[in-house]
Amino acid sequence: MSENKNIRAFLAIDPPAVVLENIQAMQNRLKKSIQGVIRWLRPEGIHLTLKFFGDIAAHDVENISEVSAKRMTAVPPFALEIKGLGAFPDVTRPRVLWLGISGQLEPLLSLQKDLEEELFLLGFPKEDRPFRAHLTMGRVKVPKRIIGLAPAVEAGGNLTAGNFTVGEVALFQSSLSPQGAIYTRLAAFPLQG
Repeated sequence: MSENKNIRAFLAIDPPAVVLENIQAMQNRLKKSIQGVIRWLRPEGIHLTLKFFGDIAAHDVENISEVSAKRMTAVPPFALEIKGLGAFPDVTRPRVLWLGISGQLEPLLSLQKDLEEELFLLGFPKEDRPFRAHLTMGRVKVPKRIIGLAPAVEAGGNLTAGNFTVGEVALFQSSLSPQGAIYTRLAAFPLQG
């Protein structure tokens, strides 16, 4: 990685393969009940994003890694469940289809808040919107032409893709391509609390 080149980067929790397989099965079922122009994310592109940086200098990876590794030494592993279906901003004007996060939310929310504060001290701007833990599974291209979303969301309240124990947070690089974003894991920080 060249020191002068900017990269798109984010910190995230990577769900295990079995959860991603369940999400893909959900997507396949939803494709049959929701009509419209939706770009469904590939399972390997689905993450629980804690901090999106946008474009950063390649040398910032070291600073982000240092802060992240230090923060994870105080965080014990915690359990999350992927459950429920929704849309941002809502089902009448959908832009994003998401799966909800439940389980041990307190350590997740605390971790995200602490990372946001500590990275702000390094010069990374804080996110304008409040953190809402979710997994994006699809992006709606033409919101006014979506048919069947509201009933799917109503019926999807109890959908579950499984649960897992969060054991690490990873720093990813996102490279845009015509086939969608390609994610490269730059570093991983085990939870050690």
